[in-house]
Amino acid sequence: MIYRILFSVFLAGQAITGVQAQSIFEKWPALNAYHEVMKETFHASEDGNLAPLKSRSGDLKSQADILAKSEIPAEFNSPMIKTAIMQLKKDSKSIAKQVKKGKSSDGELTRSMAALHEVFHKIVGLCKEGH
Repeated sequence: MIYRILFSVFLAGQAITGVQAQSIFEKWPALNAYHEVMKETFHASEDGNLAPLKSRSGDLKSQADILAKSEIPAEFNSPMIKTAIMQLKKDSKSIAKQVKKGKSSDGELTRSMAALHEVFHKIVGLCKEGH
């Protein structure tokens, strides 16, 4: 019986987390658009496939520009979020430049992509925390 209660509590917590993350993207379409490009490029890079990053690095940059210009939903609008968005914009531009120049190794691109992904997750985390 106790295991069923604990399992139910666990499932409820997972459902709340999923709804919360989903509502962030629903409330902030520009963040969702960036996320769509991020998930395609980052997850492939984790597996050593840099083709999506190389073909869509310009999209990362343009979506970061759009995100930086977008209206931040009031519940997420804070100096910390604004700072993180500016960092995301800067890093997205940098990785697009790296790809365009073609002089970075696959390892350098992978590390840059991982760092960019961390900035993106910082933004999502700040939204969840209400900063």
